[in-house]
Amino acid sequence: MAVPSTYSPTGAALSRPHRLRPPAVLLVPAALAAAVAVLPLFYLVVRALEGGPVELLQLLWRERTLRLAARSLGLTAVVTALCLVIGISLAWLTTRARLPGRRLWAVVGALPLAVPSYVAAYAWIAAFPRIPPFGGSVLVLTLCSYPYVMLPVAATLGRTDPALEEVSRSLGKGWLATFLAVTLRQVRPAAAVGGLLVALYVLSDFGAVAILRYDVFTRVIYTSYRSSFDATAAAGLGLLLVALTVAIVWAEGRTRGRAGQARVGGGATRRHRLISLGPAATAAGLAWAGAVAVLALGFPLASLGYWLARGRSAGVDPAALGAAAASTIGVAALGAAVTTALAIAVGILAARYRSRSARVLEQATYAGHALPGIVVGLALVFFGVRYAFPFYQQLPLLLVAYAVLFLPAAVGSVRASVAQSPPVLEEVARSLGRGPGRVLRDVTLPLAGPGVAAGAALVFLTCMKELPATLLLRPTGLETLATRLWAETEVGAYAAAAPYAVLLVLLAAVPAAVLGRRRSAALDGGGRAS
Repeated sequence: MAVPSTYSPTGAALSRPHRLRPPAVLLVPAALAAAVAVLPLFYLVVRALEGGPVELLQLLWRERTLRLAARSLGLTAVVTALCLVIGISLAWLTTRARLPGRRLWAVVGALPLAVPSYVAAYAWIAAFPRIPPFGGSVLVLTLCSYPYVMLPVAATLGRTDPALEEVSRSLGKGWLATFLAVTLRQVRPAAAVGGLLVALYVLSDFGAVAILRYDVFTRVIYTSYRSSFDATAAAGLGLLLVALTVAIVWAEGRTRGRAGQARVGGGATRRHRLISLGPAATAAGLAWAGAVAVLALGFPLASLGYWLARGRSAGVDPAALGAAAASTIGVAALGAAVTTALAIAVGILAARYRSRSARVLEQATYAGHALPGIVVGLALVFFGVRYAFPFYQQLPLLLVAYAVLFLPAAVGSVRASVAQSPPVLEEVARSLGRGPGRVLRDVTLPLAGPGVAAGAALVFLTCMKELPATLLLRPTGLETLATRLWAETEVGAYAAAAPYAVLLVLLAAVPAAVLGRRRSAALDGGGRAS
């Protein structure tokens, strides 16, 4: 039996994927998840080829299409780079540095996930009507999405053995040199996963770029669909967006390399020694964390508070507000459950098996995530009307849309958690006669439980904020906080929309705070990993 792990003198294990054939207990549900993820592509291919392949090629080679591709990729590259800088620096400050109130900063750093991009964009454009479209889009999307990098990097820092960093310090290296030479190497896989999620989020975002009037693929696709005169062109642009997604996923796979990292046991066996930065560096760290918190949280919340104060006379119905909140929680919980269930098999395959089928299935789950919610919604409307009419405007179709959009978040969390767990325990279980199903139930899933829970919380959070797909696919009469907020803002009733926006942010803050506290609680008393 091939042993896929090697061990270093520090006690860390390199988790190498199995060369064995993946079992059917994983392949079948992973294939189902991949089929769900690529379902919208069926609609795009059908609509894009309605005018023939020649017309499609002419569309893709237009100067305007190439300009849109450059604008979309440029926005994605800038936002991803900024998120890597902010996310890695905040993760290090709250896990390695002796920063006053570092546990509080860890929780605050995760809370921007609770602010929908369209809410943040409105807050900024309402205060600064002449904000540049590109600069405003970069600002809003960076402040809303940097926690996608911060959270996995901080979790990795909490699990890594401090021995390598201590050796570097004992050789006379300062904290900055140790960070650049040792720590960055340890967190590179987690940073790559976070950067991938940021890139896909930026490519698929519609709300922020629409409000800030910055023309990228999502806004132009939405305009084409809404005009209803050029659906074929919109489908062609959607296919090009999928191609960009595949290229980004492939590039992330190359940076990840062939080996992941795993620890022997549940985590670090001793406490991390917090680094004293000195008065000047400590002040700079506090200023940096505070500035990010003010821009990402303070300003949008102040804007919402202003409109809420002005909207006291708007006559909001408390019963309608409560019903919208209950619908939001219920639909998001179901969406998180379905998405996480589909992601488990894909994440385990990606972390444990080196095979073409595993790679194809993993990459297929990312295809739908780069599509804007409006495209996924319309694709599933087409599918429901043509092939599954009993499910049209019913809850199951909306849950499928959530799974298509948010599978990568759950797959990334499961994959990272499984890759960190020691594969030798699964080998021992197999050597004792346990079948693949029992090994999955008794060994793999318990070890990956924290990552699975974190992925479910992240999906629950994003489902609450999803707007375009919910608008198109929700059952008749179902209103969520996001749809009510959009309905009021469409007619310029910002004061009436404020209660829905505030309650949406407050509800979304709960899972965001849990994600932050889940890993910061393990750092009390010097950084002991849970």
